[in-house]
Amino acid sequence: MKISKRIWIGVAVVVVGLGVAAYFFGGRTKPTVVETEAAETRDLIERVTASGKIQPASEVAITAQVSGEILELPVKEGDWVTKGTLLVRINPDLYQSALNRALAGLNSTRSNLATARAGLAQAEAAFSAAKKAWTRAQQLHAERIISEADFDAAESAYRAAEAGDRSAREAVAAAGYAIESAEASVQEARDNLNRTVLRAPQDGTITALAKEAGESVQGTGFMAGEIIMKVSNLGAMEVHVEVNESDIVRVNLGDSVDIEVDAYRDKVFRGTVVEIGNTALNATGTAGMSMDQVTNFSVKIRIDLASVSDGLAADSMSSPFRPGMSATVEILTDRAAGALSVPLQAVTTRGEGDESSTGVFLATDGKAVWTPVKTGVQDSRHIAVLSGLESGATVITGPYETVSRTLEDGDEVQVGETPQVDAAPVP
Repeated sequence: MKISKRIWIGVAVVVVGLGVAAYFFGGRTKPTVVETEAAETRDLIERVTASGKIQPASEVAITAQVSGEILELPVKEGDWVTKGTLLVRINPDLYQSALNRALAGLNSTRSNLATARAGLAQAEAAFSAAKKAWTRAQQLHAERIISEADFDAAESAYRAAEAGDRSAREAVAAAGYAIESAEASVQEARDNLNRTVLRAPQDGTITALAKEAGESVQGTGFMAGEIIMKVSNLGAMEVHVEVNESDIVRVNLGDSVDIEVDAYRDKVFRGTVVEIGNTALNATGTAGMSMDQVTNFSVKIRIDLASVSDGLAADSMSSPFRPGMSATVEILTDRAAGALSVPLQAVTTRGEGDESSTGVFLATDGKAVWTPVKTGVQDSRHIAVLSGLESGATVITGPYETVSRTLEDGDEVQVGETPQVDAAPVP
């Protein structure tokens, strides 16, 4: 009996020991391993990044306004031209002939006007005579000297002469209108003849040449014809980029820009925002827009040629940049000097709907403490904290999944390196 009692006492001690161990070790959760960083003051520059192409600020397409064969093309791509320089001469034979016909028609209408004026003089004389005869006939008829037949004949002659006078005046007016029409035809023919000679509208460089001497071009005076060449002012170059709708609200005219051109990888050029599109590039009509489309706005950035150095030419006649070069820009939209800031990944949100708030988790006495904050300017790594945080506070920065989703206020945490997941062996 004594042995049996001892066995039961031993079993009871083991059970109690297991229970105590389960209470102290099995019921307690393991602290979450986190990464931390102290909140510090930094100088922050907010940037908007975009990519685009370099284009001349002023580029004029020289198009054919009349059709014909190119007789002269005294320039080649890359040539510098001044305003008024001969660029293209199109065969003028057809337009010279049209001008000659228009001049002949004008002379004919002028002759018709002279004839009409002579006819008017005759009609006026006949009308004057008929009017006098009609006046005498009225007097004689009142005195019963002439018969009713003679009186009626005098009246008829007067009415006919009056109608002839009006007709002659209308003929003179019509001849005048015909002259105006003929003069317009002459002017049109002369303009078309002048359009066979194309001259440079501005100083610049020939940046594209689409035609050669001997080729034919199509063009009319009512719409743009074929492009023959382009004249560009390379002394003023721009980068045309597309900025997403979420960033465009932060971009303003006059913002400074850092520009990296793919052709000059080790150089950073300076620029300024000079134009911001008011309408989205894909807003061609409500029927053609889709909610899945990316909405971008056009932004033009003028390159500061004063920032070009190290032997790169940059003046009104030449430029180190060529139209169509690729470039990446960083638009400096805002600055904050000496701002209290934390890493971007430390800032997260908790709650839903109207009850959601932005904040950070502080590592305090082994626990995660949720602290709402108000944020400001941010760069690629840090974000300014305007209120809710003191300098030197230890904020939890990672792991990302823990900070952004799973960590809650009051959770136990342990500062240390997060465990690395071994890569699967290559079979």
